[in-house]
Amino acid sequence: MKEPLRLLFLCSRNRLRSPTAEAVFGGEPGLEVASAGLSPDAEEVVTEDLVRWADVILVMEPVHRERLKRKFGRELAGKRVEVLGIRDDYEYMDPELVELLRARCARYLR
Repeated sequence: MKEPLRLLFLCSRNRLRSPTAEAVFGGEPGLEVASAGLSPDAEEVVTEDLVRWADVILVMEPVHRERLKRKFGRELAGKRVEVLGIRDDYEYMDPELVELLRARCARYLR
């Protein structure tokens, strides 16, 4: 049996975009999903353990990738970090956000 693909979704405060992604992909077979935020006031703040756990890290904006690299440079060695290009324009579970997530994440799912 194949190991599940572990996806970590990151945004700034883990209130809208990354929790939506976690909800959308959390029930998919063959995936383990988590979400966190890069700001100190995030609902769930990204940790070294979460970074190590993930096979693929999907961030919403280029600035998130830069912050992640600054904070966890060493832990990111060999990790795939991809930018989804989704701006902070959506509410939690907004149908347009869900559609964007499905379209932009499809290539990263095996």
